Formats: sequence, structure tokens, C-alpha cells
Amino acid sequence: MNLQKVNFNNKEGQKLIGRLEFPADRQAHNFALFAHCFTCTKNLSAVKNISKALTANGFAVLRFDFTGLGESDGDFADTNFSGNVNDLIAAANFLKENYEAPSLIIGHSLGGAAVLFAAAEIESINAVATIGAPSNPKHVKHLFKSGLEEIKAKGEAVVNLSGRDFKIKKQFVDDLESKSLPETAKSLRKPLLIMHSPQDETVGIKNAEEIYSAAHHPKSFVSLGGADHLLFDKKDSIYVGEVISGWAKRYLTINARVDSKLKSKHQVIASLDNDDGFSTQLKVGNHYMLADEPISFGGNDYGPSPYELVSAGLSACTVMTIQMYAKRKGWLINNVEVHTSYSKMHIEDCENCESTNAKIDTFHREIKLNGDLDEKQKQKLLQIADKCPVHKTLHSDTQVISSLVD
Repeated sequence: MNLQKVNFNNKEGQKLIGRLEFPADRQAHNFALFAHCFTCTKNLSAVKNISKALTANGFAVLRFDFTGLGESDGDFADTNFSGNVNDLIAAANFLKENYEAPSLIIGHSLGGAAVLFAAAEIESINAVATIGAPSNPKHVKHLFKSGLEEIKAKGEAVVNLSGRDFKIKKQFVDDLESKSLPETAKSLRKPLLIMHSPQDETVGIKNAEEIYSAAHHPKSFVSLGGADHLLFDKKDSIYVGEVISGWAKRYLTINARVDSKLKSKHQVIASLDNDDGFSTQLKVGNHYMLADEPISFGGNDYGPSPYELVSAGLSACTVMTIQMYAKRKGWLINNVEVHTSYSKMHIEDCENCESTNAKIDTFHREIKLNGDLDEKQKQKLLQIADKCPVHKTLHSDTQVISSLVD
């Protein structure tokens, strides 16, 4: 994937730092804007996983740190909810001026509330998604309820949130109380996806119901059963990204764009970031998928393993070759199934069978023919299977020529 570090100024002239991710080897069909949760940053694992799922589906995604958080300038104590909304508008303007105006906006937790307010101000937004969002910004006050009395008395207090100390000022509390999210949701009139976990102990599921009830159609709700508020389980955050991608495409213009600068001369591209383990983004021809390793090998099993992909190539080529030959001969085969698996087997009659050199790469291939065929035809098709191009490649002397590119 193409990951760029970007920066832009907020309404107050302070520099905000973000990451803009593009899909591998293709031009993005739409730009998405992501708002992280209260006191989180753009680098929260859930934010990164959701962004990766979106880029794998052709979106470009901008995630950035709100004022006073992460790498961005400013003092968090001087910020408020309205400032978060203004930061999102500034981010949208940055994309519009330098790339393309965002059409999709996504928010997590308090960021979900912020995107509903921001979407009403950003003309280009055509789809809105919230994840674990409060139905009113003031609901987050319970996170720093231990300091509310001190805030009221002294105008500010230091509150511990998720193990970190933050100074909260009265103006932050007052700003939260002045915002009416149900009214904003009701007047938004843009497609809305609400995602929430019934087990969310930070922002209760009742919040999702209140947002849904206030909003106009088209609106959708997806239950994230079993997920925690911060989506710490990687499977949950990737699922969220996949669902948002599929849902948003119903409401956005998806054009297949060709950019010669991005077009690779190769049929397959694999892209793996440092913190992704074995979960690899693949561009296979004009199609996009994931490769991975099994959990037993240290992977996440989000996609087929490399050898499973090789086996898939052999299987697909085999059924294509058999059907092509049968049609040429005028033989009707209703269906061909090829079952293939890979392993290493000892070479027959090896003298030193304990040596790894005494093993050979082996593909076990079973072929099932569904058609009115006699035994002679079946045996001929079995011979034809061995002539499929991928089979012949695996048996031939091959070379892999490697080089470094910029």
C-alpha cells in the first residue's frame, strides 16, 4: 500500500498530522475521512485495521490526530468537541485542495458524534458511518465524572482516561452540553450506517438506538456482537472496515480509474506493512484479496497461505483446461471439480530419508468429472489435466529473477 505522512492547518492555524493511505497499485475510487475516538490517536490499532480494510477495497483513507493529540500541535486542555468538528472540516478541505474531496466519513466513539456534525458542513460527503458513537456528546462526561465537581469549582481538573492524564476545562464540558446530536442526525439527510456492540460498556447500545430513531432513511444498523468499545480484537476491526466498504459502495460513485503511474507491469503485487504479521494485501490481476498464514503458524488466517494460492492456481488451471478440451471434442461435462493440497513427501527409495533433501514438493490432485463419459474418455481427460499450463510450469525448469525497485 502507499502510505503518506501529511499535514494541514486547523482553523486556529495549528498543524495537524495525518496518514493518507492509498490502495495498492490502483487509483482510489473514493476518498474517506476517519475520526478517532476521544483521547485516542490515528495510530490506534482499530483505526489502522479499518483503514487497511478500506484501502483493500479501493478507498483512499485519511486518518489524523485531532488538535492536542498524537503528533498534532496544540494543547488538548484548550480543545473542545466543536474543535474536533472543525478539525474534520479542515481535513476535508485539505483533501479537496490537494487530492479529491472526501465522499465517505467515518467516526469511532466521540469521533462518531463529530462526523455527524461535520458531515452536515462538508458538501462532498455522501455517506456517513459511526462506530460505538454516543447519541449525545455530553454522554462522554461520565468518563471524567470523578473530576466534574473540581471542574465546576475550579474551572479545570486533571482526569485519568485509559491510564493517561488529561486536563479537562469547563469550556469542554459546556461545549458538550450545547450539542444536540439527535437534531443533527434528523436534519442530516445523508445515508447513515450505525455500528455498535451490545457489549459496549463505555458507550451503551441504547445510544445506537437513539441515533437510528432520529435519523432519516436510508439508514442501516449493524450489531458488533461480542466486540469491545475500542475493537481490540483485530477480527472485529477488520470486519467493521469490510462492512463499511461494502455498504458505502451502494451510495457512492465507483469508477474504475486507470493511472499509468500506478500500473505495474506484473500480474501480482503483494504488500505487507511492518505491523501486519503475515496478513498480506494482494493485487491479483485486476482483483484484490488477502493472503495469510494459519493461526498455528503465527498468522491470523485472514486469507489463503502462499502454498494454498499456488494450489489454487493449479486447481483453477486444471478445470479450465479439462472443460476447454471437452468442448473441443464435443463431450458434455456438467461440472469439473479439482481438489488440491500441498505437502512435502519423502522421495521413493531414498537412502537417507531423514534428510530434508530427501523430500520433494508434492501436490495431491483429485479430479471429479460430472458428465456422461466412458472410461476411455475419463482416462484421456486425466492425461489432459497433466497438460494444463500451470502443471507444466511446476514441472519445468523455472527461474525467478529478482531486482530492487524504487
